[in-house]
Amino acid sequence: MQIPLQVTFRHFPRSDALAARIRERAAELEGFFPHIMSCRVVVEEESRHKHQGRIFTVRVDLRVPGHELVVSREHDQDPFVAVRDAFDALRRQLEDEARVMRGDVKGHPMELRGRVARLFPDEGYGFIVTGDGRELYFSSENVVTPSFDALTVDTEVQFIEDVGAEGPQAKRVSVGKHHVSS
Repeated sequence: MQIPLQVTFRHFPRSDALAARIRERAAELEGFFPHIMSCRVVVEEESRHKHQGRIFTVRVDLRVPGHELVVSREHDQDPFVAVRDAFDALRRQLEDEARVMRGDVKGHPMELRGRVARLFPDEGYGFIVTGDGRELYFSSENVVTPSFDALTVDTEVQFIEDVGAEGPQAKRVSVGKHHVSS
């Protein structure tokens, strides 16, 4: 970790055994996911209720590149159980983060909308103007439905923006259900 582990106990005396368990669990996470930048753990005893006894809340804030992961486990009578549950939940979040970083989980690109601005049917390409006024190139090979030949200027389309050799371009161009006749 770039910033040392921070452990805070609120409303009850510091427990060396609990602090040691928190350090062990944080070290396990760092062994699994070495990109952890910082980890803050707060163990708090809630105000005592005469019928429930002691109740603990554990909150773990973990920073990794580009994200902050937060887990809170509330209302457990055993602080060790609350710590275990919080770190188990955090491990699951880190596993998800690791899959995304490795590329195992593919994010879905956001579909954008625009209108066909210009067509060059003999050459097999055209340009789409986006909602923010940019123009993106697309080729006949990137048209999904209807066929490239059926497109006309001002046809509303949806697409995914990608970066090609020549710069930004539209892929998976389609008219889809959003089409509004003019």
